[in-house]
Amino acid sequence: MIHWSHHLIIAPILLPLFASAVLLLIDERKRTTKAMISLMSTLLMAYIAYVLFRIESGPNNFSGAYLLGNWKEPFGIVLVLDGLSAMMMLLTSVVALAALVYAMAAWHAAGTHFHSMFQLLLMGVNGAFLTGDLFNLFVFFEVMLAASYGLLLHGSGPLRVKAGLHYIAVNLAAALLFLIGVSLIYGTAGTLNMADLAARISTMDRERLMLMEAGAGVLGIAFLIKAGMWPLCFWLPTAYSAASAPVAGVFAILSKLGIYVIMRLVALLFVDGPSAGFGSPVLLYGGMATLIFGIIGVLASQALGRLAGFSVLISSGTLLMVLGIKDGAVSAGALLYLVSSTLTISAFFMLIELVERGQDAGASVLAVTMEAYGDAEEYEAIEAEGIAMPATMAILGICFAACGILLAGLPPLSGFIAKFAMLSAMMGTGAIGVPPTSEMWILIILVILSGVASLIAMTRVGIRTFWTSIEGTVPRVLVIEIVPVLFLLSLTLALTVWAGPAMRYMDTTIHTLGDPKAYIDAVEKALVVPNAQDSASGGSQ
Repeated sequence: MIHWSHHLIIAPILLPLFASAVLLLIDERKRTTKAMISLMSTLLMAYIAYVLFRIESGPNNFSGAYLLGNWKEPFGIVLVLDGLSAMMMLLTSVVALAALVYAMAAWHAAGTHFHSMFQLLLMGVNGAFLTGDLFNLFVFFEVMLAASYGLLLHGSGPLRVKAGLHYIAVNLAAALLFLIGVSLIYGTAGTLNMADLAARISTMDRERLMLMEAGAGVLGIAFLIKAGMWPLCFWLPTAYSAASAPVAGVFAILSKLGIYVIMRLVALLFVDGPSAGFGSPVLLYGGMATLIFGIIGVLASQALGRLAGFSVLISSGTLLMVLGIKDGAVSAGALLYLVSSTLTISAFFMLIELVERGQDAGASVLAVTMEAYGDAEEYEAIEAEGIAMPATMAILGICFAACGILLAGLPPLSGFIAKFAMLSAMMGTGAIGVPPTSEMWILIILVILSGVASLIAMTRVGIRTFWTSIEGTVPRVLVIEIVPVLFLLSLTLALTVWAGPAMRYMDTTIHTLGDPKAYIDAVEKALVVPNAQDSASGGSQ
């Protein structure tokens, strides 16, 4: 008998799919009704993701492979749940819930079909995390992209349309590369099931293996575009900064989807066997270049949206570097960093709109140049006089400071714990126990420099915005807008308090991920419902 909880694996895909279909049937003028349906669907999805996370992390976890259509691999479609996919789905649901609540203040009414596209985006992301088949990964990837096109353009405006068209062009090219890579892999290996592909790769002859690696390389480029690796990342800061605040908040998880797929494929196909280490130098040096580019971008950014966009690149570059060095102790800290940075960047994107609401378009530029070209005496008089900070600005300032601490990796919040875990493992004081190489020292320096750059940039912008503002206008902030930001930042505080259990979960997840046999066995031993199979075979006879 299959336990009832086993059927929950498919719920994170079906629930947003049904919700989006129902929302399409409701008149667009009934925005409150649509918002409530979307909110209930997202809340239920978050609860299901939490249940799956608890089951996967508990002592009585089940075989995490679910056979759609009751067909065994490699012919049937299979969904696979493990520690990594469960964690990513829970992270997605948390970020999505915060972004949706924020959007209900005003943004969901700025255009049509916001909630339908939002639910389809969640369906595509959850499906990509769960699927065990490359072709269905392509299907879910396309669903996610199609929904993201509409969400990025939501709210209109010339800058948003321009950035959206660039985003669409780049991601259509990525989708084409995805399809080419999948075709090459299927033509050489004869399967697209990831577990079956991992089992067959060791028996391939050299010529076919080279073609399969070429297909994997093309496929990897598609996801490196999504992850934002340099030089494939120039579209990302512009697109993310042009999106509306809740859309940019939920987009924070999309770059991590590219990281997830690369991590999954590397762990299954390129850890052992004839292709061991394939692509690692690209990830290592590409991650280093991305991190350097992100550091330069953060220091050069004057607009908060651009600063947040380059912070995404710093996060991606750090994670790609860790994938390139392939070390379990460093990877466990990187997983905690992935969770912490995603929550922080999502909260930061939503916070930016609230902070900038009280500023006009030229305020930032004027503040930067005022000391050099303005009236020095007038500036000193304003600075000396001082203005009492209202409660709204105080709350926004505290949230901004928390984002700065998290992005810079300063104590005591989770960003510091994650970076400390990575750096201690790199330096040999953690689980590795060996002195760092010269290459590892470069990675250590880059990670530290990224934190210093984020601290400088956030401090500079924070002083200009909260301490020496030349406008003195207090933005009007609704409770429904500030609560999602506080919620996400409070989760980073929870990660800090429960850092021990969180790191144990990350260690277990990395250990399981590094054992391809466990994944293959879970798929091969997936349970088939006997009665359904017998009735199907009887009907065919």
